[in-house]
Amino acid sequence: QVQLVESGGGLVQAGGSLRLSCVASGRTFRSNAMGWFRQAPGKEREFVAIISWNGGSTNYADNVKGRFTISRDNAKNTVYLQMNSLKPEDTALYYCALKRVGWVGDPQGPYDYWGQGTQVTVSS
Repeated sequence: QVQLVESGGGLVQAGGSLRLSCVASGRTFRSNAMGWFRQAPGKEREFVAIISWNGGSTNYADNVKGRFTISRDNAKNTVYLQMNSLKPEDTALYYCALKRVGWVGDPQGPYDYWGQGTQVTVSS
């Protein structure tokens, strides 16, 4: 069993930055790819970014490419999402997820574990 706990969300003005963290506990996650997703009110959950087990490969949604950076520290069982140049449309509940395999592959899944999410609100 793996528990994922996100943190780092908050209220920020447009153009600002936030860094989200996701800590995994229960067992090591260093063999698994990790993804970030988000869900805005009234919308479906959408893929944001994914990183391979060793950090050597990443993939981003087109609407965050160039603004968001995913990274990981396997020694700390933590994956990060650095978000820069935030826009009001980035407002959402952000979730991290542990992928069943170690490579990026299909960023949509499958994922075995999900966190509870951290809220990001970007004001205009």
